[in-house]
Amino acid sequence: MAYILQIDFTMEGPFGEEMATAFHDLAMSIREEEGFQWKIWTENPDAKEAGGIYVFETKEAAEKYLDMHTKRLAQFGLENVRAKVFGINETLTKVTDGPVE
Repeated sequence: MAYILQIDFTMEGPFGEEMATAFHDLAMSIREEEGFQWKIWTENPDAKEAGGIYVFETKEAAEKYLDMHTKRLAQFGLENVRAKVFGINETLTKVTDGPVE
């Protein structure tokens, strides 16, 4: 079973293409994390929130990444981090065309 990690936090910006440029190196480093499969980057400029939906191979990999990333976000001055880890029901996700094998 794969696991979803959902993270969001308040942030003043940047958003959109400025965010894509500013966080490109971060995105490249996330790709190298143990057990990482993929991430959808989320943003809501009106609410000044950002985050992501990640998929990891194991619950342990998701939790390890969450611990490291929460500390990294604090170093960036970002607090109020909200996160949850969920198992993926692959049978139902396939029915609704979710990206699982």
